[in-house]
Amino acid sequence: MPANKLRYKRTGLIARRSIILGGLSGIAALVSPAVLRAQTDTFRFGLTPVFLSNDLELLRSLQLYLSAKLKAPVELVARRTYQEITALLVSSQIHSAWICGYPFVQFRSALDLVATPIWRGKPLYQSYIIAGHDRKVDDWQQLRGDIHAYSDPDSNSGYLVTQALLTENGLGKGNFFSRYFFTYGHRNVIRAVARGLAQSGSVDGYVWEVMRQLEPELVDQTKIVRRSEWLGFPPIASPKLLASDARIAKLRAALIDMKTDEQGRMILSMLKLDGFAVEDEALFDKIAAKMAIVRAAT
Repeated sequence: MPANKLRYKRTGLIARRSIILGGLSGIAALVSPAVLRAQTDTFRFGLTPVFLSNDLELLRSLQLYLSAKLKAPVELVARRTYQEITALLVSSQIHSAWICGYPFVQFRSALDLVATPIWRGKPLYQSYIIAGHDRKVDDWQQLRGDIHAYSDPDSNSGYLVTQALLTENGLGKGNFFSRYFFTYGHRNVIRAVARGLAQSGSVDGYVWEVMRQLEPELVDQTKIVRRSEWLGFPPIASPKLLASDARIAKLRAALIDMKTDEQGRMILSMLKLDGFAVEDEALFDKIAAKMAIVRAAT
């Protein structure tokens, strides 16, 4: 395998679970297709590493809140990678999921937008390229030759944005970073850079900013080298095949009404979000453009 495409093996050095996956295993698991067909009353809501928490109280609160609003049992379904959740969503094996903008634009023809989170007053976020806090670098091009940590190959902020940046600068053939690996979680990217397992990393700016509040001793060991332009925040999506399911409309209403509901406001506070809103799909056109840039170069 070429050095620039080396992916580190799964060891204990880098946590293989996202923040949520550490606490979710006892709450929800995906059942077999046969059981899925038999339990149509259960609404299955998927969570990827874009969801930021290992707090069992938050997970339980979210599950109870959605169950009450949908008037149906809700199962939270988590997987280690974006691809696994996206595959379940596109095939309608789960009813909805909080995914990333990159898989949304990849499968836009099969998915409907349900709602988009509002963070700091906007349905937008940025991708950060980070490095160790004591490195004397102030420009991303100074990171040439680094061992670089990405989040997930289907992550916009944790992979696509950086790949598009390199491609636009004639560096998209793998000759910029000496090696790279995937941590399968934005918090894990921060951890890898903070602990010196990677010299730089690509990470969700929302996650970095929130983790700076929750775990400053970890995040302060890193610094931001580059901020991307503002991009569509990772959305809640559902399969077009389930558009007639009345619970999708109830889910949208439940998310939008969070800021006016006591339990909903508590959940938003834990997530450091302002609320959810219905946005046009055009919000994700910049991400689609980056995907086109990378694909054209391959």
